[in-house]
Amino acid sequence: MMPDDVSVSTSLLAFIRKSPTAFHAVRTMRDLLEGAGFRYLPEGSAWRIARGGSYYTTRNGSSIVAFRIGERVGDARFRIVATHDDSPTFKLKSKAELEGPEGYVRLNVEAYGGTIDRTWLDRPLSLAGRVMVSEKGSIAHRLVNLDEDLLLIPSVPIHMDRKVNENGAINRNVDLYPLLSAGALGKDALGRIVAQELGVAPEQIVSWDLFLVNRQPGVVWGAEREFVSSARIDNLQCTFAGLQAILDAQNDHTICVFACFDSEEVGSHTMQGALSTLLSKTLERICVGLDMPADEARASLARSILVSCDNAHALHPNHPELFDTGNRAFLNHGVVVKESASQRYATDAISRALFLEVCRRNNVPTQGFANRSDLPGGSTLGNLAIRQAGMHVVDIGLPQLAMHSAYETAGTADTAHLVRALNGIYAEDFELTAEGDIRFTEHLV
Repeated sequence: MMPDDVSVSTSLLAFIRKSPTAFHAVRTMRDLLEGAGFRYLPEGSAWRIARGGSYYTTRNGSSIVAFRIGERVGDARFRIVATHDDSPTFKLKSKAELEGPEGYVRLNVEAYGGTIDRTWLDRPLSLAGRVMVSEKGSIAHRLVNLDEDLLLIPSVPIHMDRKVNENGAINRNVDLYPLLSAGALGKDALGRIVAQELGVAPEQIVSWDLFLVNRQPGVVWGAEREFVSSARIDNLQCTFAGLQAILDAQNDHTICVFACFDSEEVGSHTMQGALSTLLSKTLERICVGLDMPADEARASLARSILVSCDNAHALHPNHPELFDTGNRAFLNHGVVVKESASQRYATDAISRALFLEVCRRNNVPTQGFANRSDLPGGSTLGNLAIRQAGMHVVDIGLPQLAMHSAYETAGTADTAHLVRALNGIYAEDFELTAEGDIRFTEHLV
């Protein structure tokens, strides 16, 4: 691997460490955006925007939209990169503690998203998320990250489950309760631990959204440093690349947008998910802020492009038979363009052609992916977001192994590939007509 590839992957791992939940990811992104001069626009306040400005807004503290408006932008040609910041895990229930048997204290959790359950066993875990705290007549939200090896979900020994390697069946209501104490902590221990971390009394805690966090550190590994492994590679790898691209974006003739949604892993049916009004209302408010007539604003969407970034499946070395014969992706071979006849991925010929040409112009390697015809795969946020903001969409991602595992693996070179590709989406001057023609020009105004 090139030293720059390793450096980018090391920066990715630092970003993931700071982002144990979607709430923390948004806080991390806000810090970086504000350091680059972006100004916060609360959704609940009037917006004052201007050409040449850089802004961002958030919803629920777990989704964020950042945008740069070109100095010389005429009508609004949006270049939108969309990702998500949530990952499969387990969420703590409100009544969290399970007492016994004997002196054990366990925690009551429920799966969030499509987890590979067995990968959460026998590894150090902790909790992170959002806590609502009563403070002098008000209720404030506070982020918490219990930065210690606090929990573990123990396996049943093979001596008592001789068929564990034959079926490996796990019952979520029996086998996946994290162990907090063997008796030393006693009742209501978790509330005391969280309160101590926040510097408040236990009775001040009103409610929480807390999630299990895999504590295993991320690493770049292999004899040639080909691999990067970590928790939450899906989808913080794409989120990191999209954030880097909007921070670097410089195009006087377009409006560059970066949208990062929560709730993708549970279907996006939330006020902060890709099916919500967050993106469409943000685009609408941009057009209003630029004094654009309503009809012109609607026309601008038809000439815009959304790049939906969510990771793709790399060919599995032990199970190549699970993959399509010709449309398969490989680690370190570049950005993956995903397609699906069922439109689980929203790529079409127009959006594919545009993205491939941008990558060609920016020396970014690309590859394609489609599921085996008898094995329907998952979906992503691209075909959901366009319901609120109709435009052409290309679904892309980076190849990875063990998607939805507690610990995932990607290629060391690929993060840098995606950063360059998204930089190109923002920087290249092109016009996408409502009829589907694509024209690259020196400038649009």
